[in-house]
Amino acid sequence: MVRLTESFDTGDGLVRWAALGDGPAVVLTHGTPFSSFVWRDIARALAVSHRVFVWDLLGYGASDQAEGQDMSIGAQARVLSALLDHWQLNEPALVGHDFGGAITLRALLIHERRARRLALVDPVALAPWGTGFFRLAREHTEVFAALPALHHEAMLRAHVATAAATPLRPAVLDALVAPWLGPTGQAAYYRNIAQNHEGFTDEIEPRYAEVEVPTLVVWGEEDAWIPLADGQRLHERLPTSQLRTIPGAGHLVQEDAPATLAAELARFIA
Repeated sequence: MVRLTESFDTGDGLVRWAALGDGPAVVLTHGTPFSSFVWRDIARALAVSHRVFVWDLLGYGASDQAEGQDMSIGAQARVLSALLDHWQLNEPALVGHDFGGAITLRALLIHERRARRLALVDPVALAPWGTGFFRLAREHTEVFAALPALHHEAMLRAHVATAAATPLRPAVLDALVAPWLGPTGQAAYYRNIAQNHEGFTDEIEPRYAEVEVPTLVVWGEEDAWIPLADGQRLHERLPTSQLRTIPGAGHLVQEDAPATLAAELARFIA
């Protein structure tokens, strides 16, 4: 994994980040309920020829979790915009997976950030979105948040496992689940679900035609969380985009096909 040795104060808690390699800048933004851990192989591969920035969203991974914290897609886009200033990056390549796709698109369209390349990997971008579990937990947040720790962990493990098309190695599943365990982690997990809704993508969907930066849409053909048809729809909405599909990969393309994804991204941002 990539150790997040640096921190940035958002005013609502610290986010942890790291940078590796040298060359043109690339920023990797993860989704939910994951962390920068999913980028570990991709980051190292891209760092051969790029300066790669990885970070944990506020409330995720190694970043601070706190009661009342705003973990919404809107808040995370503001954090990304502030980080770009902190890193002094004017026109990096931006890569977003899952929620990270919506966060990155909001950074471009709402916060008017610039990018030289944009890559969206199985992104949350078009309504309706949210797995059945996500929607059920959002409708009954107080009930789920009050679950005994053992039951919460069992459901969380089962849910995260469905993001991959092939079984996740036990150590990988442990790493993805760990930030959401214990009283603080469990509260943060359901707070995140409660705060996020389709309004954050509804606001920007009508503006996708404004995205002029060269864009790559990558989709796992076996994605059980967001169907491949959404990838085709998004490609059609983004005028400068190209679509690449990855056979045998699910929503967590980084785990199912890391070498293929790294090669696609390296080719595109070169």
